[in-house]
Amino acid sequence: MTRPDPKNVKRVACIGTGTIGGGMVAQFLASGYDVIAQDPGKDAAGFLERLLDQAWPVLEKIGIRPGASRERLRFTTDLEDAVSDAEYVQESVPENLDLKIGVYEKLDRLVPADIVIGSSTSGFPMTEIQKRCKNPERTVVAHPVNPPYLIPLIEIVGGEKTDTAVLDWTSTFFEAVGKRVLRMEKEIYGFAINRLQIALFREALHLVAAGQCTVAQIDDCLTHGLGLRWAFMGPFATFHLAAGDKGLGASMDVHGAVEWRAPFVTEHPLPDWTPELRDLIVSQAEEVIGGRTIPQMIEERNETIIGLLKLREASRANAAKSVA
Repeated sequence: MTRPDPKNVKRVACIGTGTIGGGMVAQFLASGYDVIAQDPGKDAAGFLERLLDQAWPVLEKIGIRPGASRERLRFTTDLEDAVSDAEYVQESVPENLDLKIGVYEKLDRLVPADIVIGSSTSGFPMTEIQKRCKNPERTVVAHPVNPPYLIPLIEIVGGEKTDTAVLDWTSTFFEAVGKRVLRMEKEIYGFAINRLQIALFREALHLVAAGQCTVAQIDDCLTHGLGLRWAFMGPFATFHLAAGDKGLGASMDVHGAVEWRAPFVTEHPLPDWTPELRDLIVSQAEEVIGGRTIPQMIEERNETIIGLLKLREASRANAAKSVA
């Protein structure tokens, strides 16, 4: 068997149908694939149906593809049955390394060597998961963001023995699924998404533990502050607009030696602040900025935040009406 065209895959297998695995089932179904879902859990089939009951109306609002249907789902408790004829396999069993290693060892025997096997793991490197596979070159991390059917981003990263061609194939496949692919070149625990998310959450825990903030105050910092910007503009673009008309380089020159090395970051020290690091960040940020002027970016920021604020108020008004 040869590896299928990543843009023409018809059938996928989803191993594990909890919150993440079930969300991936919903994503694949809405994207027009035949899906075989497998989970040995006692109420796994019922949980999956309930998850789809919640997800499908949301997916219909976003827009499902022609031919997409929940009728294209088949559920089984048998692993071998699930992966027979699958053109891609997505593993989403519980986040237990020994369990994942064992499941991958079984999948490696059952799935033809040309078929890619991706993992939804949120933290374990593929190098550890693939270590008992005879065909580790076709194994890859495909880490979604919860809920997978609603949040478009997915991280793609391989292990030490993953073939680069498999990373290319998996990236193209998930682009065809409709995901925004974050192709990572270096394998790290937690990957990029969770490293950023957990760093912020860890700081929130410190603030609450020290009595410096309440949970509600921290939520307000994000939902009424940082989150409004981060919904469409990352931290580097944000600092690009923080120095008037001078841009990111000037902002880093002003703040890098003061605010970013202030006492409140000493528990998590910054990397050495060198001219080389500064120039690297500026050059990479230029790709994100994409030639837009600062006035253009300010206008985009303002219009987007206005839209988000109006959308939130409308949503709250509708919720209040439904309660009344």
